[in-house]
Amino acid sequence: MRVLIVDDERLARAELRRLLANHKEVEIVGEAASAAEAMQLCAQLQLDLLLLDVQMPGGSGFDLLAALDQAPEVIFCTAYDQYALQAFAVNALDYLQKPVQSVRLAQALARAGARVAAQPVPPPRKIFIRDGERCWFVALADITLFESEGNYTRVHFGAEQALMLRSLNQLEEKLDPAQFFRANRRQIVSLAQIASVAPGDGDGLRLQLAGDTVIEVSRRRAQQFRAENCL
Repeated sequence: MRVLIVDDERLARAELRRLLANHKEVEIVGEAASAAEAMQLCAQLQLDLLLLDVQMPGGSGFDLLAALDQAPEVIFCTAYDQYALQAFAVNALDYLQKPVQSVRLAQALARAGARVAAQPVPPPRKIFIRDGERCWFVALADITLFESEGNYTRVHFGAEQALMLRSLNQLEEKLDPAQFFRANRRQIVSLAQIASVAPGDGDGLRLQLAGDTVIEVSRRRAQQFRAENCL
């Protein structure tokens, strides 16, 4: 299990290394002292797990997750207890308070190992969304629609419509075109969520999504949609 330790305190990182030495299933592939440093390492390394502090200079652990295109599993390790609810709201595996106890760490690592072992193929890609004080880890397969709101993007998943601090163009660069389609200037739809396709105005198309949402596809995009989907 490939692990990255993220904590601004050198002694805290050393203590985690000491505790992890008792777990032969764990490979420490790197350390980071800030969210910015961790973001670079996450882009370079194939990670299974983050051991992540919350409060760090220059950006919190939640800021790091919000900046990642794809986040691994997370165990928070922090001196503060007030972020526990927020941590579990983003589906963190566990929330350990410093000084980290060996028994609690072992329990958390066991859960992480079980989750990794249960996934013989890579898990569905997830994105981290932070809208005000609310946070989510959302599998891309659960997202219905992305809608542009200036430099922000409204993300539709389940009953939620969370606002993400990324432009639609930035998101489009990261999304798999086999899963998502840019219908027009303002909207990207999940191909898996399209219930039906009908002719639209001016050789365009209308995409009926699950529920009552209808997306208008521009003429140019409609030509691309027909070609890619053999219509």
